[in-house]
Amino acid sequence: MSSLSRELVFLILQFLDEEKFKETVHKLEQESGFFFNMKYFEDEVHNGNWDEVERYLSGFTKVDDNRYSMKIFFEIRKQKYLEVLDKHDRSKAVEILVKDLKVFASFNEDLFKEITQLLTLENFRENEQLSKYGDTKSARAIMLVELKKLIEANPLFRDKLQFPNLRNSRLRTLINQSLNWQHQLCKNPRPNPDIRTLFVDHSCGQSNGVHAPSPANNPLLGAVPKPGGFSPLGAHVPFQTTPASVQTPLAGWMSNPPTASHPSVSGGPLGLGGPSITAAGMKHPRTPSTNPSVDFPSGDSDHISKRIRPMGISDEQVSLPVNALPVSFPGHAHSQSFNLPDDLPKTVARNLNQGSSPTSMDFHPIQQSLLLVGTNVGEIGLWEVGSRERLVQKSFKVWDLSACTMPLQAALVKDPGVSVNRVIWSPDGSLFGVAYSRHLVQIYSYNGNDDVRQHLEIDAHVGGVNDLAFSHPTKQLSVVTCGDDKLIKVWDATNGAKQFTFEGHEASVYSVCPHHKENIQFIFSTASDGKIKAWLYDNLGSRVDYDAPGRFCTTMAYSADGTRLFSCGTSKDGESHIVEWNESEGAVKRTYQGFRKRSLVVVQFDTTKNRFLAAGDDFSIKIWDMDNTQLLTSIDADGGLPASPRIRFNKDGSLLAVSANENGIKVLANADGLRLLRQFENLAFDASRSSEASRQPTLIPILTSTSGAASLSDRVATAGISAMNGDAKILGDMKPRIAEETNDKSKIWKLTEISEPSQCRSLRLPENLRVTKISRLIYTNSGNAILALASNAIHLLWKWQRNDRNSSGKATASVSPQLWQPSSGILMTNDITDTNPEETVSCFALSKNDSYVMSASGGKISLFNMMTFKTMTTFMPPPPAATFLAFHPEDNNIIAIGMDDSTIQIYNVRVDEVKSKLKGHSKRITGLAFSHALNVLVSSGADSQLIVWNSDGWEKQKSKYLQLPSGRSPMSQSETRVQFHQDQIHFLVIHETQLAIYETTKLECIKQWVPRESAALISHATFSCDSQLIYASFLDSTVCIFTAAHLRLRCRINPSAYLASSISNSNGHPQHPLVVAAHPQEPNQFALGLSDGSVHVIEPLESESRWGVPPPNENGSSSSVPNTPLVGASASDQAQR
Repeated sequence: MSSLSRELVFLILQFLDEEKFKETVHKLEQESGFFFNMKYFEDEVHNGNWDEVERYLSGFTKVDDNRYSMKIFFEIRKQKYLEVLDKHDRSKAVEILVKDLKVFASFNEDLFKEITQLLTLENFRENEQLSKYGDTKSARAIMLVELKKLIEANPLFRDKLQFPNLRNSRLRTLINQSLNWQHQLCKNPRPNPDIRTLFVDHSCGQSNGVHAPSPANNPLLGAVPKPGGFSPLGAHVPFQTTPASVQTPLAGWMSNPPTASHPSVSGGPLGLGGPSITAAGMKHPRTPSTNPSVDFPSGDSDHISKRIRPMGISDEQVSLPVNALPVSFPGHAHSQSFNLPDDLPKTVARNLNQGSSPTSMDFHPIQQSLLLVGTNVGEIGLWEVGSRERLVQKSFKVWDLSACTMPLQAALVKDPGVSVNRVIWSPDGSLFGVAYSRHLVQIYSYNGNDDVRQHLEIDAHVGGVNDLAFSHPTKQLSVVTCGDDKLIKVWDATNGAKQFTFEGHEASVYSVCPHHKENIQFIFSTASDGKIKAWLYDNLGSRVDYDAPGRFCTTMAYSADGTRLFSCGTSKDGESHIVEWNESEGAVKRTYQGFRKRSLVVVQFDTTKNRFLAAGDDFSIKIWDMDNTQLLTSIDADGGLPASPRIRFNKDGSLLAVSANENGIKVLANADGLRLLRQFENLAFDASRSSEASRQPTLIPILTSTSGAASLSDRVATAGISAMNGDAKILGDMKPRIAEETNDKSKIWKLTEISEPSQCRSLRLPENLRVTKISRLIYTNSGNAILALASNAIHLLWKWQRNDRNSSGKATASVSPQLWQPSSGILMTNDITDTNPEETVSCFALSKNDSYVMSASGGKISLFNMMTFKTMTTFMPPPPAATFLAFHPEDNNIIAIGMDDSTIQIYNVRVDEVKSKLKGHSKRITGLAFSHALNVLVSSGADSQLIVWNSDGWEKQKSKYLQLPSGRSPMSQSETRVQFHQDQIHFLVIHETQLAIYETTKLECIKQWVPRESAALISHATFSCDSQLIYASFLDSTVCIFTAAHLRLRCRINPSAYLASSISNSNGHPQHPLVVAAHPQEPNQFALGLSDGSVHVIEPLESESRWGVPPPNENGSSSSVPNTPLVGASASDQAQR
């Protein structure tokens, strides 16, 4: 069912509830499975209506769906059974036992036997566990508390426990709006129309029995607003009937500025489609005007760019806004012809390096070789592309912390990392705005050369500010912003005063696109749920509610002449869309083809010359002619582009800036662009040979002093020349005193050393079983338990309970857990062969719902039930033996099994069949990791080889051997492990000689850390749950914590901090960690499995809350993905290890 159909069900549920159709409401809740009414469920439980309780539950879950569901049904049926026993109705009790409770016998036979034995007791309270059972009412209340906890924890009920926040009688309101819209199309509208049916469309010119034309099928025709209005269906929408006075043509997506006729809804569609049309039958012209003299003073407001959003991807990869600004091309109209090879910038003319990853770019509207850049660590840079000079570089800094809201102050204290989501110039280039990922918008004034000054700082939104644009709703310039708080706001660009707040989106607002038609100013906005809305500069709500193609993150932009509207976005499934909209109908006019099958991030676009569309996709720039849906050409910019590069044309389309790998920016040029760059290059060369006097900074105050008399364009042009004459400086964002303080901080930064137990929280988990070394270790996905597999094939499960000391019930080093076993006392023990179990390779994999674990210790693979510890099945007897297991991320029935004969078998558990057998390694498989975003499986082996396999057809895509440090030859049994980063694009490689980060699609090593030659070998490593940290253990019992973004060591935990002194294992060797596991929700918690069979949980002190301080060059970075091609540890890191 589509999202709109789902929303319609909610509207119907609201209507039924308001009309008191109580039974029907709950029937629809149960049949649709969209909303679980906890209040109704509680009432039925309290009343003991057990058949209705189970019938209602059946719409949402079944007994065997997962362990939560099983427990829910068991508690209900147990209570039903006990109540019958309490009434001494033995026959009914036997019926419930056989019919309702026997299903649980296969999961826990002992418990079923115990329940059956209750029949033999005169009073079941004689059973010790039921001795405190009170009366029926109190027992139901106690059970209900437990049921609510189980329902809230059950993933099948996720997003189904909260009814959407709707205005009263929303369905009635929508019908009234539809009737008003239909009434606007009437040829002879009556002042007070009589509505007698909703079965056909309304028309004043004919009886209601005749089917009138529907706006859904016919274009909105040009006409003047009609007088009159409808009486509401109910008293929910107070329509009035005063005649309208606005004489604006009708055509387009939205209504006219509201008049007295309908204050609650739009008065009539606005004329978004061109000049005034008086003939009612004329459609909005499809061909844009070719008049080159048409002037749109708010062309700046067409600018739109947005960072790429999430899909579970990390900030650095996702915060990649690509500017989609329609740029003007003076003197040319759409109908003019262009020579494709010459008109498009395709020659790489400049390669710039910003130093951090660019997330947004914008060329100056007048000095068209001046490029503004924002990055993923909150930096902004200003480049003169012609001379390759960086005129300005500023790091993020709050100008006035005391003026910020408390949520922002608290957020910055907790995590100072900030990225730039958007940079944009004002229409005349005198200002530029920066939208940050934390609350803030900063507006700078630009006075030419390197003269950039603070102008306004606005604490604009709660959460991230996702987009920023300039507009001219009045003669005064305004700033339009949108954010994570679902709001759009308009600010005075002179003094920062808030002018408007638009609310109505139900998800974070992704982008804004201000524009104007005739004298009507409006704003399009898009949200992360794919909704498109339109707003006039008033407080009367949205005029439009449409779904963007893909129904996810989308940006919108007009062509430079303002006559054609486009949007570009990507669905959650990775399907990308660029479309042109028919404004007269509010429908898609054409859809452009040529995107790759699946995009990993949201594709962004730009337009140029009123003729071309460009999008960053598939490691290239793809170009379309606006009038042709087929792909025109692709430009690879000599390679080195990311999968979805950010792109930006300058105003006349002669230059194109493209983000590149390794923090780079490539600037492409056509013939006109090359001439422009050579002009500035020559000026810079001449300046280098000029006299010393010509380079004195006294030119800057002279330029500034002329600002009152000269036009801005003159000032900027003159400033640009002076910059080329040697006046350019690189300005930091801080005064010299502050800069010195920063330098001092970097000098005094040092690695955090933890050597005493008092410096961290550590807990050795209790054990009463004789186990040897821990071979495998993992947290359950719920985060409240740890599962270990010892080398003697025994599994250990520790569970944390919810209590006064641990209100969350999650794993923690502050509270000791219970070594859990079922009442039967059985152990989860793998099948073993006759060989020495200490010499076998152990492996296991946990299902996503924590219900099952698949495990092997040299023998058959076993599937265990995590609730009962019972072996559900065994399969694949050796040889070959399984050495690594991984569940497919989208199908728990598909398992990748690495074998000791170097093959990988793709096994379907349900049909007990090997679907594929992958060959490529030369030694046993030691690591497997799936990327659901890329549809690939990465494997690693004892041969130190990495292979990428396509998980659709299981073809081998790429392979590469590890870059082993010189002089290091790996041991014959050395393991290579792999683990995907949260972004599903990069993965961590763990080898005894190194840690490395690889980019999957190219299988390139982009980071590598190597311990010094005399240091202990690496035993294991893992990402933290948020992929910001890497925990690595060493054979000398040391644990090192790295920042994942740069593979820089930030904290070292010495064995004296968590181990008792001088403890050795049975072989006389000091105990040391063999495996590391990271908590699935707490990024600063990890667990170690040691060679003596013990497991330790380690966390920072509560007063510290994190491990150490990042090295100085990372402060302020929210990056979580490597962004520089640094190979090898720094000298300081080498020395410290």
